[in-house]
Amino acid sequence: MSRLVLDRPADTRRAAAQLAAGMPVAHGFGTIYALTARGDGVRRLNTLKGRPLDQTGSLTAPTGHVLDAFDLGALPVGVSRGLVQDVVDAFGALGPFGFRGPAARHVPEGLTAQDGGTTTTQVIVPGDACPSQAFLAAAAAAVGDEPLVISSANRSRHVTGGHDAPVHWRVDALRAELGGEGLVFLEHPDEDAARARFPRHTPVSTTILGLHRAERAHGRVHLVLERHGSLHSDDVTRVLHSLGVGLTIGDRAATRLEPRVYATLAPVA
Repeated sequence: MSRLVLDRPADTRRAAAQLAAGMPVAHGFGTIYALTARGDGVRRLNTLKGRPLDQTGSLTAPTGHVLDAFDLGALPVGVSRGLVQDVVDAFGALGPFGFRGPAARHVPEGLTAQDGGTTTTQVIVPGDACPSQAFLAAAAAAVGDEPLVISSANRSRHVTGGHDAPVHWRVDALRAELGGEGLVFLEHPDEDAARARFPRHTPVSTTILGLHRAERAHGRVHLVLERHGSLHSDDVTRVLHSLGVGLTIGDRAATRLEPRVYATLAPVA
């Protein structure tokens, strides 16, 4: 099969059509690679990565449709719809990011998780400037009302025997590890340029901010950092402060994710 590249419209349409037909797509996503499938593909992605079949999946969506996954009427006190829109817009403009919030009723059960008394869902975005936006828009149109599910391009801790393997940011290594798993590959046109496009982000899975919990301290609402990934918590704090919001570091975000280190850095053919 010929190489499919993110910045070629015909290639993005071809990959979107294959996704709609049931094939997962490994594609450039911000500074890294991700695995995206139809909404009914959670179990297939879990199998591919070596996760338990019933592990909760995450959603993705093109710019302008992130809030569709959330029940904005179930936001906590002090967190308005307008604030959530501003938060999503600000971080999407900055680069790849993740948001967890109250799940809208139409989100399937396999894409939701409980946090206290709140049913939540998680939406991961590649950043407004990423060329994968065209692929996500084409894929969303191809599947109609069905959501798009996403996962990092790596093996699960259930396979590695420890922590999840760091996410791939080179397509040659990703092909070597997962190329026999029936994936469609849609590559960054230039991996160095993909990382340079988002200079404040490291090539790891996205940082995730919770929108469904809010704390109040020093007269200011604080949102909770749930994963410390590609965007440093200092940058998250700075963006939130500009919106009049504080940041609390959750227990699971105490340690930042580290990038995958490759044994060789030979150029991709």
